Amino acid sequence: MSEIPAKPDHRQLGQELDLFVFSDLVGSGLPLWTPRGTAIRDAADKLVWELRQRRGYQKVEIPHLTKKDLYETSGHWTKFSDELFKITSREGHLFAVKPMNCPHHIEIYRRRPQSYRDLPIRYANTTMVYRDEQTGELGGLTRVRSITQDDAHVFCRADQAKSEIEKVWQIIEEFYGAVGFDKWQIRLSFHDSQKMEKYLGTEIDWQKAENVLREVVHDRQVNAEEVAGEAAFYGPKIDFTAIDPLGREWQLATIQLDVNVPERFDLTCINEQGEKERIMMVHCAIMGSIERFVATVLEFTGGALPIWLAPVQTMILSVSEKEVAYAERVATELRQANIRVETNFDNETLGKKIRGAKLQKIPYLLIIGAAEAVAGNITIEDRDTGQSSKSSVSDFLSRFK
Repeated sequence: MSEIPAKPDHRQLGQELDLFVFSDLVGSGLPLWTPRGTAIRDAADKLVWELRQRRGYQKVEIPHLTKKDLYETSGHWTKFSDELFKITSREGHLFAVKPMNCPHHIEIYRRRPQSYRDLPIRYANTTMVYRDEQTGELGGLTRVRSITQDDAHVFCRADQAKSEIEKVWQIIEEFYGAVGFDKWQIRLSFHDSQKMEKYLGTEIDWQKAENVLREVVHDRQVNAEEVAGEAAFYGPKIDFTAIDPLGREWQLATIQLDVNVPERFDLTCINEQGEKERIMMVHCAIMGSIERFVATVLEFTGGALPIWLAPVQTMILSVSEKEVAYAERVATELRQANIRVETNFDNETLGKKIRGAKLQKIPYLLIIGAAEAVAGNITIEDRDTGQSSKSSVSDFLSRFK
């Protein structure tokens, strides 16, 4: 990986790499994503979905509005009413722009009686939520008003909770390993038994959920700090903090176990005896906020993103106009192989083109001059190794894959 600046700033990198923009006409905390920035988001979300799909998740979709009744039932209205964007219809009905997705997924689960044979049921949904953050608290992509969550909820029996949490843990390790994070600190964020008014449910329910998380950590044979008072209001969490090569800490994924919201919505399955049995929920967002994830990975890598995540994976540079026709054919071949490629055929010196492309931290530069056009090959400049080599297009495609 390329050398990482001591204190990279994702806002500056976002501007230099042309990834996102903020508009005064759109509003503070509402980022607009360019084609390059959108490519990062899509690549990250695609990998999360592939990892989930292998473990039996199903996609669902939900609206961006809801009646207040939904959040009154879940407890969010009482807890977070001041942070909600509210809309009143022409008929006088009060709606909220959704700040979270779990109650909507719950209603999908509740559409019919569920048998124990159907569980676990795993719903995944990448969607935006909206929170009325104060203007002074907004900052780049790390604190925004429109938040894209790669959200998922698992509905399971009590004796299935541990294995479902383990599956999520595996996804977190695989996903962030692909980014380059491999050193972790694990924290168990638990309730504060002296301030039960902050939480849903009873002390017994909380102890039950927290013991499950303790068992998961114990089985994993990892050290985890227990922190009282850091839980979500509906359940305890496993929080994952990564440590980068510079010793910086990055708060990333979280796994939450919920026994309280299922109680409020009377979530059950029909067990082997034909009776209703209370179930648990596992809340899990791998990136959490895609906006915050992009900010984190930009600062972690200094903008030199791993090739699978890079918005432009390859740029083709022509030496002169004479090579443009061949270079276009190469670009077409790469695009057909699903490589994100851009071209620079401007009437500039090759040195200037190379310098400009390197500032954009593109993993591979493919240089095509007269010799390459005649031989039907390319010259490759590798960002991460700094080495230059000649190759056929087919060999490059094999190397790329």
